[in-house]
Parts: sequence; structure tokens; C-alpha cells
Amino acid sequence: MTDYLAEYDAAPDTEKYLLVQKWMKKEPLPFFKQLREERPVLVTPVCTLLALFVDIRDALQMPKIFTVDLYKPKMGVTATEVGYLMAHDDDALHYREKSIMQGMLNRDDIPKVRELIAKSAREILDNAGGSIEIVNSYCRMVPTIMVQDYFGLDGIDPKKLIKWSFWNQYDCFHNQPFDLNSQEKFDHIVSEHDKSSEELVAYIKVLMVRKLISVKIVDRILGMLKMPINLLRKLVGKPPLAEKPDVVKRMLRSSFAKSVDFDLQRLGTNAGGLLIGSVETTSQAVAQVIQFFLDDPDLLTRANAAARQADPTEIDNMVWEALRYVPISPYMFRKLSEDYTIAKGTDRETTISKGTDVLTLTQSAMFDPYAYSNPDEFNPDRNWYHNFNFGFASHECLGKYVGMVMIPEMVRQVLLRDDIHAASPMDFKDGPFPEDYQLAWN
Repeated sequence: MTDYLAEYDAAPDTEKYLLVQKWMKKEPLPFFKQLREERPVLVTPVCTLLALFVDIRDALQMPKIFTVDLYKPKMGVTATEVGYLMAHDDDALHYREKSIMQGMLNRDDIPKVRELIAKSAREILDNAGGSIEIVNSYCRMVPTIMVQDYFGLDGIDPKKLIKWSFWNQYDCFHNQPFDLNSQEKFDHIVSEHDKSSEELVAYIKVLMVRKLISVKIVDRILGMLKMPINLLRKLVGKPPLAEKPDVVKRMLRSSFAKSVDFDLQRLGTNAGGLLIGSVETTSQAVAQVIQFFLDDPDLLTRANAAARQADPTEIDNMVWEALRYVPISPYMFRKLSEDYTIAKGTDRETTISKGTDVLTLTQSAMFDPYAYSNPDEFNPDRNWYHNFNFGFASHECLGKYVGMVMIPEMVRQVLLRDDIHAASPMDFKDGPFPEDYQLAWN
């Protein structure tokens, strides 16, 4: 077994974090295990790492101290613009807009969302003729269909939605100081993000006007008829107006008092946020779970059997257990707004200075014996509340319940193919996301 800490301690300061970065990417589980056992708070020249479940939970529950300030320049927060809710820590805007959007993403919709995912996934695979490059044709495309059909960001080339999500995710979560990108690469990512954001904002403006006109026309006609659309269906056998309900229309039909401060501009910002948080994250999770199963014949046999059950509970649990091993990121990052002493009163007590970037190693937390018995064992019957794949506390993913059915259902539809196997290794093409993964089946 590699003695990571001995190698780390022997390295010059200029190389210490480079080693840490390499191990997090290539050998996270044994590296994190040694951190938990020997140095659960690792102070590096670049940032500080937290490896224990209790310390990570402590940090993430204090958003005013362990802040998302690093999000701000990436999510439109400036001296004059408030940007997106995710870049706010436990303030009025974050509390208000997340609450509103959780209501708009009504959990009662989830069965229909799963049906939509299953249908679009099947169609793509049925039309693939027994082989597919799964990342671009499926992992990115299925959530984009959901974004268009359920969220309502329609009337646009799906490839543009994919591009906008990609560059927003890349810049926000893989172009930070501790990513150690070259200045040339950093500037390129920022430039592509800026162009994508400009295009997205222009699209959202047109979308809002188009949807608002559609909603007003439909509601005016129904009001003139003084008859609910469901009653009209019963009378004439089909709706007289070919309107497909979606979340954006739901938002436009909702009335808010001026003092709630959720006007059309804020509505549009949040509509764009639905896209950015859905496509690239889902694509990476699905691709990596598929690879995880295909690389283990015994596990693949279990997953294939679970996928064929009428009740999806078992395959869902297997997918979430797999994501402990292959999460989309091994950490969540925060910046300290003030000095804070972590693990006070213990032998690992450490004071972290204001302005320090902190990596909360959430993958390590999901393998901490404090949270899970026999953590190194693949066991789908885990306590869901110790799972960090959707974040934690106030910054837990807004679309969590959509993702909880979308990700496993997409994996399930692939596993239903007979003799599914990889025809090539997964290729990240020197980036943070899967980019190419060829699959084949009978």
C-alpha cells in the first residue's frame, strides 16, 4: 500500500498539492482512507482538505463561514447584479428563490418525469442499431430532452443547451485556483463560459416572451369559455388547444406579490439555472456508473437482474451505491469568511484562516466508518441520508428529486440491452467530463 503522507511530507512545498491533486483523481479511496486514519485535516500550500464525515458535515452546515464565494464570479454576482441563487449563502434571495423553485419542481411530477426519461432513453437506444457512443448521443441527450419537455426550455437546438451547460459547469467547478489550470486554459474556459452565458441569456429572454404570450392566449380563451380544460377534454375528446404544460409555464402562471421580489427577470434567471444544473452533471454520473458496472462482471450480473425487476428500487439503490465509488467530484469546495477552528477539543483540532479554500472530501465522508458499516463493501442497502452526491444542507441540489429518478432510469435502460458491453475505454480527452465511450449490445 502506498504511504501517501510519507511521500507528501518528503515532497518540496511546490509539489505537495500536485501530488494531492493526482491522488484525488487517480487513487482517491486509498488516499482518503489514509487521511481519515492519520491526518483528517490536511493543510496544503494551496488549500485545506477535510476527510472525516463529522468535520465535513460541520463545515457544510455553516454556509456563512464556509462560503460559496468562489461561485460568485462564475454565476453572475457583481457589484450591480445578484446573479443565481447558488452563489448566495443563507441570505434572503437564496432562501426565497430556492423555496419557490422547489415548489415549481413539484415532487408529484416525479412519476411522469421517470416515464419521460424511460421513453426518450428507449427511443435513442432502439434507434442506435446495437452500438452507440453513449456520452454525446445518450448521456447528454436524454437530460436535454427532459430540460426541453418538462422544464420547458424548448424551441432551440439541443446541442446549444448541451454546450451552455458544459461551459457553465466547466468554469464553475473545474476552473478554480486549486484546479491549477494554466493561465491560457483558464482564460479559454472563462471565454467560452462568457460566450455561452450571453447566448443563454438572449435565448431565455425570447423564451420568456414566447411562453408568456402562449400562456396569456390559452388562459384568455379558457377564461372566455369559462370551462376548465379537463372538462373540455371530456366533452370533445381532446384539448382544443395544443398546449403542453411545463415548469416555465407553471412559473409564468404563478402570481407573486411585488414584495416577494420574484419578477420576470428573476424567473428567467432561475429557468436558466434548471438547464445548467441538469445536463452535464447527469451525463457524467450516468456514464461513470455504466462504466463501473460494465467493468465488474459479478456486479453487472446483479445490476442486470435488478434492472429487469418491475419495481426499480433495487436498481436505484445500486446506482446510488455505485456513485459512492464514482461520484462526479470527490469534493465540494468552500472559502472561509473568517478564522474557524475545526474539530475543536480533539487531537485533530486545526484553525483554518480566513480566505482559505477548503475541499470538503465528500467521497471520503461516504467511506467513513462513522457513517457506514463496512464502508469498503458494495452494499446498496445504505442509509440515504449519509449520501453526499446531491450536496448537503442549504446547498443541496435544487433538482435532487428529478435526478434521483433520471440518473438510475437512464442506467437501467442501458442495462436492459442484451449483452451490453464496452467497445472502447472511456475517454475524458484531458478534461473533467467523460467525452467518448463506445458501447455495443445484441
